[in-house]
Amino acid sequence: MTDAVRTQYETYPYPAREPKDEAKRLITGSPSHLDELNHYVFGGRLDFSRPFRALVAGGGTGDGTIMLAQQLKDAGIPAEMVYLDLSDASRAIAQARAEARGLDFIRFQRGSLLALSELGCFDYIDCCGVLHHLEDPAAGLRSLAGALKPGGGIGIMVYGEYGRAGVYPLQEALRTLTAGAGPREQVALARRLLAQLPPTNGLRRNPFLSDHAESDAGLYDLLLHSQDRAYTVPQLAELADAGGLAITALIEPARYEPATYLNDPRLLKRLEGLAWLERAALAERLAGNLTKHIAYLTRPGDAGTAVAQAQGPAVAPVLKDLDGKAVARGLPPGGSLKVTFSGLSWSLPLPRLAGPMLARIDGAATLGDIHAALAQADKGLSWNAFKNQFDQLYNALNGVNKLLLRHPRTPDTRAE
Repeated sequence: MTDAVRTQYETYPYPAREPKDEAKRLITGSPSHLDELNHYVFGGRLDFSRPFRALVAGGGTGDGTIMLAQQLKDAGIPAEMVYLDLSDASRAIAQARAEARGLDFIRFQRGSLLALSELGCFDYIDCCGVLHHLEDPAAGLRSLAGALKPGGGIGIMVYGEYGRAGVYPLQEALRTLTAGAGPREQVALARRLLAQLPPTNGLRRNPFLSDHAESDAGLYDLLLHSQDRAYTVPQLAELADAGGLAITALIEPARYEPATYLNDPRLLKRLEGLAWLERAALAERLAGNLTKHIAYLTRPGDAGTAVAQAQGPAVAPVLKDLDGKAVARGLPPGGSLKVTFSGLSWSLPLPRLAGPMLARIDGAATLGDIHAALAQADKGLSWNAFKNQFDQLYNALNGVNKLLLRHPRTPDTRAE
């Protein structure tokens, strides 16, 4: 990280957070939600009784650190977490947030993700919003991969190229207009410029970005950053490969599926035979609103078993940030749910038994348990008929990252 970038985050810790707000809410998201990383990195097979080591590389003001640590604590998992960042100001905020929650198993450390040898190895590494600010992102990813235990994985976020239309020309303009000014004067000048932008300006015409309107820290990070780049899906795949890793998932999966945006049979026919990442690249070009890419990465040899599968009655479905009982109360048989991402809405058709299934998904009940409960009311409901209905529900809700899986009775296979 350059001196300019370090100075930025000392002056404007990002994102702007207040430790006192921990009493009111837990900020959740992706990557690194516990159920999500279990599903996409460990095949849903994490043994919650075993110690778990996690590194947050470039932890900023602590969103990912606090979310994962609180979820590990709530799940009763014996855990050790290491938070790493070069900004003392950001680290102080993250540490105060942890203290407010009593999360005493996090070690806060100043340092670079390029120098991890003394920290040991980790089951999981979070690196959110960091790699795209490095001079050599591939070197950063190789360093992270070198700190992974066998069978472990990484959750990353990098900027998406198409959804950030207008950002980089304005960054260049501001470098000219703010040359020699300090960080706070740069922000003041940027706000003056934003007020004067013509309606034809690319950023003014981009409805998907709002950081610059929410806080000075957000404005600086979006428009005044001295070092950042954005990625397309093929470029992200190249980055993962350069780090010796493979992409196991892109979040949210439905946004990377061309069929989400197309219903013309002739066009859909042309998609046959495309590999998953080729489909994702096409979907990104069609949507145009992906401002960032959230991905889970594992070593190539682990990629085939990283994502959980609903293969039998022992698997337990898990809802992520969704109240299944509340949704079920307002859902008629064969109804649908409307979802919206970055200004784009679509309806998810759901199977006839979606409501009764959602009402019984609590993270502990297995598919076998749910089938048995529904079969009491519907004596003719065979396992195959139930599973067909569940697969339809899973395909719809997993696509928007709301339905995940775990194997509660199966120990994980992480190396000791």
